[in-house]
Amino acid sequence: MQETQAKTPKKWPIVLLSILLALTVGVLIFIWTRFGNAPPQDEGYQMTTYAMAAVVQQTVYGSAGQEAASAAAQAVSDLNEWISWRSETSDIAQINNQAGSSPVQVQPSTLSILQTCLDVAQKSGGAFDPTVLPLTTLWNIGSDNQRVPSAEEISQGLACVGYQNLVLDPDASTAFLSVAGAGLDLGAVGKGAGCDAAVAAYQEAGVEGGVVAVGGSVGVYGSRSDGRPWTIAIRNPNSGEDRTAALGTLEITEGFVSTSGTYEQTFTENGVTYHHILDPKTGYPSSNDLVSVTVVCDNGALSDALSTACLVLGLEQAQTLLAQYDAGGIFINEENQIFVTDNLQDALEVTADGFTLMS
Repeated sequence: MQETQAKTPKKWPIVLLSILLALTVGVLIFIWTRFGNAPPQDEGYQMTTYAMAAVVQQTVYGSAGQEAASAAAQAVSDLNEWISWRSETSDIAQINNQAGSSPVQVQPSTLSILQTCLDVAQKSGGAFDPTVLPLTTLWNIGSDNQRVPSAEEISQGLACVGYQNLVLDPDASTAFLSVAGAGLDLGAVGKGAGCDAAVAAYQEAGVEGGVVAVGGSVGVYGSRSDGRPWTIAIRNPNSGEDRTAALGTLEITEGFVSTSGTYEQTFTENGVTYHHILDPKTGYPSSNDLVSVTVVCDNGALSDALSTACLVLGLEQAQTLLAQYDAGGIFINEENQIFVTDNLQDALEVTADGFTLMS
């Protein structure tokens, strides 16, 4: 998922926030966590803010719920300032500016996310690649300037793409792009990483439990007040323009969930529809029969990166990749067939009509 914003606003007028909330309903992969019929005093503290070009929704349980939610919201906003390539002072912008020139010292959180990105890139054979900025800026999908680049432009962009060009030095806490013109775009991991930051804030505050959704990624921590698993509604990829219909529900007791879908950001030119998830090897939107991949694992940035990698790889190779991380996956193809990895078989309940479970 591409980033579309440089700075995170500190305060939003009520009317503007209402508009943002309405728009976000159209792009959330997860409709939101369902909390059941808990007593009113156990509903938890709820907060809605905006960061990473997405609405951030939280429900936190415990006496420190309000403080923890505020700390989590600030942590997500702060992280965006370090990893958004659009923010001129961010670690990522500085790395991009120094591509082919010199290493840049970065924040520990930035280095950790880059290490996750590089690991997934290596294990996926480049199906996920954090150095795709030369391509994403050509397409600009989701912006007012989206277009289909020429074959020559894509060829030139591909010459600067390659995770092998990203050199990390954990001891010095530096990152370096060895090719001039290369660029990092962490839009495909940012929202999952935001969930990591929020959950870390919950842990530090010592709350009983909490759940956070940043765009299409969800993170849960601790336990609900009623002791039941966290129940996350997963979007039906055929839900239409309002994009609020659920495919079904997924129950988890811990971890992070991210979904990538070809229906999220699209545009049509000369009768052909293009989506925003680019194949780093071709420079064009990924092309296979998958329309949605949901990944569940123990790290938010990892779940986000894996969902993108799996969508690009296709079902067979994606299963091999997920097994390396002991992650679970839910795959939906163009024929409305759903494949669920063994470790999520008992967690998913499909409630929408018209879908078939693959064995």
